[in-house]
Amino acid sequence: MLKDYYVDLHIHIGRTEKGQAVKISAANNLTFFNIAHEAANRKGMEMISIIDTHSPSVQDEIMTYLDRGDMVELDGGGIRYGDTSIILGSEIEVRDPGMGPAHLLAYMPNLQVMRDFTTWMSRHMKNVELSSQRIYVPARTLQDEVLGRGGILIPAHIFTPHKSVYGSATRHMNDLLDAAQIPAVELGLSADSEMAGYISELDEFTYVTNSDAHSLAKIGREYNQIRMAAPTFSELVLALQRQEGRGVTANYGLNSRLGKYHRTYCSICEAVLDEEETGVERCVNCGSPKIVRGVMDRIMAIADREQSYQPAHRPPYHFQIPLEYIPGLGPKKLELLLSHFGTEMNVLHRATPEALTAVIGEEITSYLVKAREGALTLEVGGGGKYGKVKNHS
Repeated sequence: MLKDYYVDLHIHIGRTEKGQAVKISAANNLTFFNIAHEAANRKGMEMISIIDTHSPSVQDEIMTYLDRGDMVELDGGGIRYGDTSIILGSEIEVRDPGMGPAHLLAYMPNLQVMRDFTTWMSRHMKNVELSSQRIYVPARTLQDEVLGRGGILIPAHIFTPHKSVYGSATRHMNDLLDAAQIPAVELGLSADSEMAGYISELDEFTYVTNSDAHSLAKIGREYNQIRMAAPTFSELVLALQRQEGRGVTANYGLNSRLGKYHRTYCSICEAVLDEEETGVERCVNCGSPKIVRGVMDRIMAIADREQSYQPAHRPPYHFQIPLEYIPGLGPKKLELLLSHFGTEMNVLHRATPEALTAVIGEEITSYLVKAREGALTLEVGGGGKYGKVKNHS
């Protein structure tokens, strides 16, 4: 029997429980266990991928929880903790000759396979303990190694100006990877399905939207609704390949205007350029040529269509405002909501307006309802700074 699950496939580990760095830019309390606990008990995510499980020190921690029986490996692949399944993943940087760097997401069915993959990577990587490290082999060699172990490879945040396939590496997927062997692409925080629809070679891919969380609070800020028979690795693969009735049935992401790389910006005066100024080569405010092309502007530069196109298999993309963005909803009121409704997914999707009003009042409830309807007024993001919700009706 098929069921829809809430899924976030890109969460980083900051440190091990012994304090060893994994993702330098991520929070210290982002350990493997803390992520699993947050996803299961607070966020209500039914499947996640912890993306730095190639790290040998992290693998040792996982084995401890498996040996104690606190977590269990699933027959179909993945690890079970509470009501949440954990898919083991790794984010890896490639840089082929003549191209800029790009980040790729590798997912493996179980810990033993991931350990074997780590052994191979350690021969081609300076520090396999750390996240998002450069691997010194061609991208297609990496792809072959992942696929040969029964894993899958997904390009990460494909349009961001730093370290992505389209944002910094190339104009065409096949220049870097065997596109026929890619089951999905990750849109990233500054892009959505409509924006990606300007590029025809993306039509066949399944889109995923993930948090790329660098803190516990950011888990689930973007996520997917995926139809599967069970929350396991093998079912996830079928869903991304849209086989046997499985598939992504909805993407939930930040409105792209909230993304910190949505618009072009000036790295000198930090101005975010207006939409009509996207083609300029110098900042219209200070004259500097040091501008970073935003995601929307990069898409339009490489687009091969004048209108966005959505194929029949493309699910709806819902603009989801994370609870931390809701005006007036501070930590105390959020805890109040969670004490009544259990998880953030329950607050965002299942609680009725009447029930919400009874707990936090009409004003904040009105923001939550508008967030569900995609009707909140937003200020655009750019230059590495997130946009925000305007605090008025």
